[in-house]
Amino acid sequence: MEALSMTASSYDHLHKYLDDPSYTKPPPNKTQSPLEILSRLQQDTRFDGLFAHQGSVDLALLFGKHEAEVLEYWNAWHIADPTKEFQASQKAALALLVASHKPGGKKLYDFFIVHILTTSHAVRILLPLLPAKFHVPLVRQWWLLTLVVYILQLRPAIDLSSVTDYNRDGKDWAWVDRQAVAQSKHSLDSHYVKALRAMQTADETWGPEGHFWLNAAVRFAEEFDGWGGFASGMSRDVHL
Repeated sequence: MEALSMTASSYDHLHKYLDDPSYTKPPPNKTQSPLEILSRLQQDTRFDGLFAHQGSVDLALLFGKHEAEVLEYWNAWHIADPTKEFQASQKAALALLVASHKPGGKKLYDFFIVHILTTSHAVRILLPLLPAKFHVPLVRQWWLLTLVVYILQLRPAIDLSSVTDYNRDGKDWAWVDRQAVAQSKHSLDSHYVKALRAMQTADETWGPEGHFWLNAAVRFAEEFDGWGGFASGMSRDVHL
């Protein structure tokens, strides 16, 4: 219901890229891997120096200067197998969240990037309820949001080994559940809880896959100590 309400009330200028088919063009370097596209984007120097800090919400600057480049990456995802590639997109969303926190620094995760994961979860909930003709357009709408947020948050490097090689020390989903609802001081933070729920649902949907989702959930629950990614002076009391 929340996802449907947000869709109905947040119809902004970004939707023109879906409404107008002229923006959908064959890409020069298409791929079926969202992570590959994000890796290319991370290394694309055309976006260097566009924003001085994380937390900018200046979409006019981004699309005013780099609309063609953003759409190049948007169109680069060639969705040939929607189910398999949506699974890959959820893995990319989780990898982005983990990438927003660097071990050894402040234990803050990016508040804006977590919404890439939780909106992916919302898309997963909606897809079975919608006619098939809307499936790919909805996923592509989420993909555009992902690219925009990733650029605004200064394109952190993604390292999957930080998830796959994480030592859970025997912790399981029951332990994660307890952190979400009772034992963590962050249990009343709805964004913290929603992130853990999205990870658990992905595990239930796609299978353990080498404990990828569980590793990420345990790491997130153990390390999380608040949200970062805000511009200097921006209120932390933000709702997306």
